[in-house]
Amino acid sequence: MTEFREEKDTLGVVRVPVGAYYAAQTQRAVENFPVSGMKPWPAFIWSMATIKRAAAEVNRDLGVLDAKLADAIIQAADEVIAGKFNEHFVVDPFQAGAGTSHNMNTNEVIANRANEILGYPLGSPGKKPVGANDHVNMAQSTNDTIPTAIRLGVLWRFDELIDTLQHFVDVTRAKAQEWQGVVKSGRTHLQDAVPVRVDQEVGAWAKAIERDIEKLKLAAEGLRRLGIGGTAAGTGLNAHPQYHAKMVEVLERITGIKLYTSDDLFESMQSMQDAVFFSGAMRTVAQDFTRIANDIRLLSSGPTTGLAEMTCPPVQPGSSIMPGKVNPVLAEMLNQAMFHIMGNDHAVTLCAQAGQLELNVMMPMIAHNLNEMMQVMIGSVRAFTDKLMVGLELNREQATAWLARNPILVTALNPIIGYENGAAVAKKALKEGKSVREVVLEMGLMSAEELDKALDPMKMTEGGIQAGGGGGGG
Repeated sequence: MTEFREEKDTLGVVRVPVGAYYAAQTQRAVENFPVSGMKPWPAFIWSMATIKRAAAEVNRDLGVLDAKLADAIIQAADEVIAGKFNEHFVVDPFQAGAGTSHNMNTNEVIANRANEILGYPLGSPGKKPVGANDHVNMAQSTNDTIPTAIRLGVLWRFDELIDTLQHFVDVTRAKAQEWQGVVKSGRTHLQDAVPVRVDQEVGAWAKAIERDIEKLKLAAEGLRRLGIGGTAAGTGLNAHPQYHAKMVEVLERITGIKLYTSDDLFESMQSMQDAVFFSGAMRTVAQDFTRIANDIRLLSSGPTTGLAEMTCPPVQPGSSIMPGKVNPVLAEMLNQAMFHIMGNDHAVTLCAQAGQLELNVMMPMIAHNLNEMMQVMIGSVRAFTDKLMVGLELNREQATAWLARNPILVTALNPIIGYENGAAVAKKALKEGKSVREVVLEMGLMSAEELDKALDPMKMTEGGIQAGGGGGGG
């Protein structure tokens, strides 16, 4: 059975598990918000502990915090940053507005560990030198630490996210290069269209994600602007006049992340627009990956009754009842992951617009969703790239076979025979199961020599007018 110790806060006595490094306010949150069973993401724990560590250093150097206490707080915070106390961060993401519960969870864990460093055993009775509010939280408020932690938490994994997306781009470009020169039937409206090359089709997937990376980098710039030092409402009450600038300087040094001071601490506290902008950039990436996954699912459909132009690696059996069935499970997984990211983005937007006056109290969910979006995108894209894209195969014979049957090849003949004659050729070819070449010769619209020149599928993928002279046709 769990043993408990007694802790006190301004509301009275609370029973806390004996081995817990958190204290009364965290325990109240655990009891008040038994909602989802989820815990804070490591990025959120890291970012809050990083803020506490920087604040102790800055307050010490500004002469407002005793050096002995500050050094103990810094050591304790460093241990939290290293992940040694993650199991002691226990507040549900659905919690008190603004994130006071998570802030106090951080303050209490660091305070208890700092006191332990100073020789006070965990849970020992009596007043201890390091206070969660007076020292660990010095010159801070939930209202400026949480929005700062949101920004730092995303930036902490930003390079990992970009590297993951770039890996997809690199692998996909290599596939496009491998398949260069293979001409296939294009499809618009899911119907036969003019020829394209496989490297054009697949290369466009890589280019789309490449452009998404540019948008993410742009959106990340806004997150680098920190409002730490605004304290409760943006005025900076209870913080040293130099605190804001020095905090940004120290945070940049200890994180290695490029950061900027805010030119308006009130705006930085009121508005979550930078978080929304970045979330929207993530949604943009998600819709592109959804489209790419769907293309692969279509192109690999079959293998005998679908398009079957591509084959996905057989990573697991596809059915519990149909022997030998193999499904595009990585593409299906990616779809689900991207839908989840899109849903999280919508929640971020709703939370951001729910801010009122000097504060947005919905920040815990903004923090949780952004960190979750990062995790899900990094994990799903990495798996999709390494387990599907690397082993994706092109069925060249099938791709070229579909092209040979495509009546829309007649489009290249429009400059000579006109649109109306072209439509008649396409309909007759489709109805009679003949090739465009056969029908055009039967109808006497062009000579064999002219057809050989105009119906070169490779040339059709390079643009321009394939057949010389003639009118345009409707």
